[in-house]
Formats: sequence, C-alpha cells, structure tokens
Amino acid sequence: MPQRFGRPGLLGTIARTAVISGTASAVSNRVNRGMAERDMHRQMDAQAQQQAPPAPMPVAPQAPATDRVSQLTALADLKAQGLLTDEEFAAEKARVLNS
Repeated sequence: MPQRFGRPGLLGTIARTAVISGTASAVSNRVNRGMAERDMHRQMDAQAQQQAPPAPMPVAPQAPATDRVSQLTALADLKAQGLLTDEEFAAEKARVLNS
C-alpha cells in the first residue's frame, strides 16, 4: 500500500477531532469541579462564622502595666487565629490602653 503524504484523510480528521473534543471536555469538567469545591468551602466557612461569633474578651479595669502587656499579647493571638476582626481588635486594644 503506498504511503500518503499531505493532508490527513477523513478517518484521521475524525480521530483528531474526537481527541481534541475529549480533552476539552475533561479539562472543562475538572475546572467546574474545582470551582464547585471552592464554592462549597466558602459557604461552609461563611456558615461557621455566622454560627459562632467570638465572645468579647473580659478586661479588668485599671490593670497594671504588666497585665496590659499580657492582655495585648492575648488580643494579638486571638486576632492572628482569626477570632477577632480588625475593628474588634482595635476597640479592645484601645480599651486596654485607656484603662
């Protein structure tokens, strides 16, 4: 059988189209799955934040200087853990420093 040169025949074109289509479908499905997982995790995080708001940290009035440092350290730890927002941290810090 003589070897063909030039453009592919009908079967070659069909095979190439099937491979391209299958690859595109697989990539599209993987992207959609990743987006769905990310959305699910975001919803779970949002629900967890709505259900358990952090309790305000009790602070003793007229605390000595060493106690203030320990309170500020505890506040910074809570903020680093994500239990306090920036606004809550600023309010508690001001309250500790002004007492």
